[in-house]
Parts: sequence; structure tokens; C-alpha cells
Amino acid sequence: MSHGARVIRTGVSSGGPPAPATAASSSAGSDGELTDGAYFRSCAGMLKVAQMISLLVGFISVNHSPWTDYSAYSYFQIVTMCDLVMILFFYIIHIFRIYRKLTCVSWPLAEFFHYLIGTILLLIASIVAASKSYNVTGLVAGATFGFLATILCVLSLWSSYKVSCITQSTSKYH
Repeated sequence: MSHGARVIRTGVSSGGPPAPATAASSSAGSDGELTDGAYFRSCAGMLKVAQMISLLVGFISVNHSPWTDYSAYSYFQIVTMCDLVMILFFYIIHIFRIYRKLTCVSWPLAEFFHYLIGTILLLIASIVAASKSYNVTGLVAGATFGFLATILCVLSLWSSYKVSCITQSTSKYH
């Protein structure tokens, strides 16, 4: 017995029909608008902005401090800038609704892997930067903002991709 093909839709996919316009959804903008104004004020949008600010402050703090270990802080700078650029990239993807045009990419999966890998690298970079700071104020501040960005990335990862354990029935089909 064939049940046919099944389509699994994520929250970001664009395959379904648009939702009917109501007073609550009209603030989110219509398909004709260039930007998604509701994403600016959403929790995910504000979380991305907070991540970008903390990464930028950490980068600037380390960049304007006397370095005690070149390799540790150059690694920290590379990781913070790469993370910042990727978060900005995904922010732009959501703001301009590019995910609706490029449906060949699984945007939730791409963002999940970015946050997973980026958070691990940022945690390592922050630990290394903190261990090599030798109480230099700017370096300690940079490492602290690196840890703050790591926590924000974990929070974003956790809030966006909660795993729910659903028990399935074990009944057999006749």
C-alpha cells in the first residue's frame, strides 16, 4: 500500500500558500514589501543584533590592546569576524526574505550548522583569549564579550531548534 510522497515544511520554507491578511499579520508585511519589518522586532532578530554587537565589541577590544600572544588573538579576531559576517549574512537573508526566493537551500539547516560550528569555534577562541590575557584590560574585555557572544549563540541555537521528544505509537497497521 503506497501512501504517496510527503512534504515536510519548516518554518522558513516558502512552498505553502501565503497566510490570509489579518490585523495581526499585516504588521509582518506582505509579499510585495522589500523588507520584513516584523523580523526587526522579533526575538530572533534582536538576538542576532545582540550577537553582532557583542562580537564587534570583543573584536575592537582585542584589536586596540597590546597583545601578549599573537597567535591566540589573531585566531580570536578571525573567529569573531567570520562569525559576525555569517550572522549578518543570515540576518540579511531574513530581513530581505531571500529564503523565499532561494528555496533550493535548506536555510534552517544551514543556519543550524553555522551556529553549531561557529559557537564551538567561538567558545574555543574565547577560552584561549581569556587564558592568554594576563590581566590586560582590553584583552579581558574582548574575551568576556566573546563569552557573552557564545552564550547568545547557544541561546539562539537552543531557542530556534528545540528538540521535542514525541513518543510514537507502536500500533501496527492492518
